[in-house]
Formats: sequence, C-alpha cells, structure tokens
Amino acid sequence: MRTLTRRGAIGLGVGGAAAVGLAGCGTLTSSDGPSPASGSTTGGNKPGKKTPSARPIGDGSTSYTGNQPGQPAKPEPLEPGQTPPQFVVFSWDGAGEVGNGLFPRFLDLAKEHGAHMTFFLSGLYLLPESKKRLYDPPNNPVGASDIGYLTDEHVKATLTNVRRAWLEGHEIGTHFNGHFCGGYGSVGNWTPQQWRSEIDQAKAFVKEWRTNTGWTDLPALPFDYEKELVGGRTPCLLGQGNLLPTAKELGWRYDASSPGGRQVWPEKKGGLWDLPLQQIPFPGRSFEVLSMDYNMLANQSINSTNAPSYHYPAWRKQSAEAYISGFKRAYETNRAPFFIGNHFEHWNGGIYMDAVEQALKHIAAEKEKGEDVRLVSFRQFVDWMDVQKPEVLEKLRGLDVGQAPVGGWASYMKDAAVNAA
Repeated sequence: MRTLTRRGAIGLGVGGAAAVGLAGCGTLTSSDGPSPASGSTTGGNKPGKKTPSARPIGDGSTSYTGNQPGQPAKPEPLEPGQTPPQFVVFSWDGAGEVGNGLFPRFLDLAKEHGAHMTFFLSGLYLLPESKKRLYDPPNNPVGASDIGYLTDEHVKATLTNVRRAWLEGHEIGTHFNGHFCGGYGSVGNWTPQQWRSEIDQAKAFVKEWRTNTGWTDLPALPFDYEKELVGGRTPCLLGQGNLLPTAKELGWRYDASSPGGRQVWPEKKGGLWDLPLQQIPFPGRSFEVLSMDYNMLANQSINSTNAPSYHYPAWRKQSAEAYISGFKRAYETNRAPFFIGNHFEHWNGGIYMDAVEQALKHIAAEKEKGEDVRLVSFRQFVDWMDVQKPEVLEKLRGLDVGQAPVGGWASYMKDAAVNAA
C-alpha cells in the first residue's frame, strides 16, 4: 500500500512500465542503427569520423566503444556577472520497453529537439523471468519483485532502446531491481550492505544479459556500465539515508531520491549531489505537486490508472501546465535546475505522456529561440556543477523559490564571481 498525501512527497509508485495497468499500444523499433563495432558513423560524431572498434567486456554483454557520442562541450565556470543557464532534466524510472512504443517515442522527441535525458534502468528488465531465481533481493524471497518481469520480446526491445539511448547521448542510471516499497522488505528498511547487494545485482543483470538469456543475435550494449553508472533514483523515493554511504563508496556522483524537493539550487548530501524531484505549482489547486507523472495521477484520479475518460482532457492540460509552470517559475526567477521524473506508462489513456511531450516541446521552443536553456541528463548537469566555484554556487543557493536576483543577474553575480576568482 502506498500512502498518498496532497502536499510534499507523495508515495511514488511504480518502478517501471510493466507494473500497473499498461496495455501494449505502440510499435517496437527493431533496429537502432549500425553497431559501433562496424566502424560506422553514429550519434554526435562529426561527419566522416568513425567510432572506434568495440572492445568486449566480460561475456560480451557490454563493450567499450570510446567516449560517448553526442555530449555537450566541456562545461566552464560562470564568468563574473553571467546569468546561469536554465537546466532541465527529464528522467525516466524503470526505462523498460513493453510494447507501447514509449521508449522510442521519447528518444525520437529528444533527438528532434536536441535534448538529453536520464534513463534509470531497472536491472530486472534485462533478466528473463525464467531466470528470476538469479535475483536475491534483500529481506524478500528469491526471485520476488513488486514490478513484473518482462517477456523475452520486451527484454530484447529494452536492450535495443537502451543501446540507442546511450549512442544518442543519454545517460543510463539505475532504478535498482525489485521496487519494494511496503512492509518489512521495503527498500526503506535496507542497510548500506543490503543496498550494495542490490546494486551489485542490478549491474550484473546489465553486464551479463548475454549469459542470462543465451541470446547471440543482439549487439552488445556500447558502454562499460561500471563507469557509466554514477547515480540513481530509489523506488518510491525511499531509503536514501542508507543508500548514500554505499553510493559514495562506489564513486557515484549524485542521487535523485530525495522526496519533496524545492526549486532551489542543490547541495551535496553525504558527498553526492542531492537532486530531488521538486514541488511545482498545480494549476487550479491550492497546493503544489511533485514533478512526476505518478503524483499528478494520485491527485487527479486518487491512484486509479483507468478513471472515466471524460476527465482526461482537463487532467492532461493541468499536468502539462504544472510542468510548464515549474519551468517558468525557475526560468524567470532563480534559474534553479528543474527536475522531472516519469515512467513509460499509459495511465488514464496516456495523458501524462502527452503532458510530458507538451512540456518538453514548450521548453525546447525557449531553447530554440536562442535562450540559454539546456535539456540535459543528470550526469551532464553535475558535470557543470562540479566546475563551478563554491562561492558562485553559494550565491545561487541564496535565492529562494521564485526569487529573482535583486538588481538583475549581472549585478547579483558580479561580486560572487570576483571573490571566487
């Protein structure tokens, strides 16, 4: 059972597309282009430049193919008096393709608008159900999971889309495995050592999918997951306190599991950047909502994923306007980064996916006007944060939710940048 509240952090659901009320309603992509091993041009490489040959890792499930394509220019510190960019991160929990076509839909949308995203992959989505006893979740029976295992067809589709996502510059993080949110087995009760077990297993399911499936007709994932994985989001935003020591030991750079964040510039917690979902305006209501599809659902249809369809137009509009209002509030005031989380789902007729698409297009339109709006992954965002001077970040954190700098950015940031020089 998930506890819902109307303010703050609503209990976040479903770790992936297979979990609740999802009807297959799209088409699957069967190919994501040439393998890096073929030496073909891919991703953001310059015309005519060939990717390096793939170097298999382990059983050949993953491979090293060189630097990730499609990455932005090396980040630089803010200059004195410079206005900070408006960062926006769209992220996806679970990141499994279950035949509804949502994974390729949003890859296509991102490509069209020059956006990068973070895909928090659930490790179980690369493990066939026939091999579920390979999963030994903390405080739960062997093979148990609160999200469904995917069919073999959908595991293959997920592999295809994860591979494509990385080649197009997106980040592959983790949503861990079994998505346990209630009772004694909840991730909220896990120790740091148990989190280590969960993470080791999540990585193993990615790094050993070829052994676990026996499939030889699919190309390797084109990245070293040990190096690629630098952050995640816990199921239902639970258990961060005991996760952080383990994440720090593993060299992770951020965690996106804090519940009920505010639209302000982030700080580090436990040595990692703390990048929470955020409370944003909920048009027509007297309270704010967390920036995720599940929380829109919880406040509109009281957790029903198949409410009467006459509500859908108004709810779709309200959800899209919530995301857009959150963006505008940050963009027009303190320029705090805006974090959005979603699932590949078809709840209430797919209205939340439509709302996300509408919001992304609105934000991209601001970027395409030449404004300094950056649609990035969490990893790309922390790359930028890590090169900023502490005094500059402290100055940015001095602005509250919806608070614009007095005297304008040039005046507000001038002293901070000078003192940091």
